[in-house]
Amino acid sequence: MSEQPRDEARAEPSSGGTAPGPRPEPIRFFGTSWVDHTDRYGLRRAGVAVGALAAAVAGCLVLRFAYQGLEIADVGAFVNLLVVIMFAICSAIAFRRTWEGFAKRHDPQSVASMRSLMMIGFVGSLLAYFFRALKEAPGEKLHREEYETARQEYEKRTSRRTKNPSKRKRGK
Repeated sequence: MSEQPRDEARAEPSSGGTAPGPRPEPIRFFGTSWVDHTDRYGLRRAGVAVGALAAAVAGCLVLRFAYQGLEIADVGAFVNLLVVIMFAICSAIAFRRTWEGFAKRHDPQSVASMRSLMMIGFVGSLLAYFFRALKEAPGEKLHREEYETARQEYEKRTSRRTKNPSKRKRGK
């Protein structure tokens, strides 16, 4: 789930009749409906929350089957304990990193180095999505801050230019 920062401050007039200026960055499952909470935004949030929780439960069931497989293989109590502790720690770290990723963008190198740990702790990431979807679209706060900053910078830049400078009369 690594998202690269995008240059939202770049303002281009569009030919589609939309207002010139920065455009909001789409969020997975929500598009740009997070801006003004349209297009069944509430239903989408509920769907993301239910889907993330269902996926987390399914993941826990798969992990339970894997644990039962270790018990059947009779690898020993120590290995069973190590596996449980590993998944618990990886899930906790994945939850925290995913939760922090909703408020600030992570360094791309950091994301790449943590990819395997995040895959092992996938249950933690899914639970972070579930809890965030109860409050807002996952990542909405970060995207809203970036979008508002880009809008303010765009307004500041365009408010200075009131007329075409090439038509300005020069005093002698």
